[in-house]
Amino acid sequence: MAHLAPSGKWDARYLGPVPHDSSYYAKCMLGGALACGLTHAGITPLDVAKCNMQVNPAKYKGLSSGLATLVREEGQTGIWKGFGPTLLGYSLQGLFKYGLYEVFKDTYMNLAGEELSNQYKPAIWLVGSASAEVFADIALCPLEMTKVKIQTSPSGTFPTAFGAALSEMRKNKIDTRYPFGSIVPLWSRQIPYTMAKFFFFEKIVQLFYTHYLTEPKDSYSKTTQLGVTFASGYLAGVVCAIVSHPADSIVSLMGKPTNKGKSIGQIASETGAVTLATKGLGTRVIMIGTLTGFQWWIYDTFKASMGLGTTGGK
Repeated sequence: MAHLAPSGKWDARYLGPVPHDSSYYAKCMLGGALACGLTHAGITPLDVAKCNMQVNPAKYKGLSSGLATLVREEGQTGIWKGFGPTLLGYSLQGLFKYGLYEVFKDTYMNLAGEELSNQYKPAIWLVGSASAEVFADIALCPLEMTKVKIQTSPSGTFPTAFGAALSEMRKNKIDTRYPFGSIVPLWSRQIPYTMAKFFFFEKIVQLFYTHYLTEPKDSYSKTTQLGVTFASGYLAGVVCAIVSHPADSIVSLMGKPTNKGKSIGQIASETGAVTLATKGLGTRVIMIGTLTGFQWWIYDTFKASMGLGTTGGK
């Protein structure tokens, strides 16, 4: 049977159309790097506007006006600040996020066994994605800190070139808390985000194939399967944005010069819970919904092109 290992025992690594061996996991890592790196880098202008709305809401009141202010004061390059660390940082994050999710999901399913895996599948999605994100954020953190510092520093006060910015972060690591000063708020933002991203994606895909596309998944065209992937990813992204926004605001505010030396609790207290949860949220919902939809679409397109099949099912 397809779900049995060569030893004859049930094995989660043999549930899909191809065995989940080291080659499979490596391809998933590459697909994840492409999915996260390309999408995050592509929406750098939205990210620059969102970060500045969080850090200086009096000046940057909305997405359109914020972008206009940045272009007026810094030119077209002003809205692309942080492109380099964004591309590299999120490529590394995606590599571990998607690749290790596949590894942890299979590992936890095998630890639980066939019956418990079927019974508690959502719990395995949650624990597997959280485990993967811990490592993904360690890879991302130094580059995320550099990106935020580039994007939120007043013009002329901090280098915008990637290499020069990294050097400045290292040189002033006592002040900047580089390289892992933001790891706790980053985990606070990204772990709930990723748990929601993978749980709701897997659940929405499951609903599609259980209630709307009820024939065997492989009987549908790749175009249909990838359409399900994008729709499920977009809807999951909206939930992700809401869940993780307060912590995202904290990460942005930590890069603000006036918050130098302040604790996370002090920054949160001074800003206020409502502001942390809502300022820039509309922009982030648009950004993360679109971002997550395209990430899953790129990831599954890459997987399908490698003969690995798309993610999720009944």
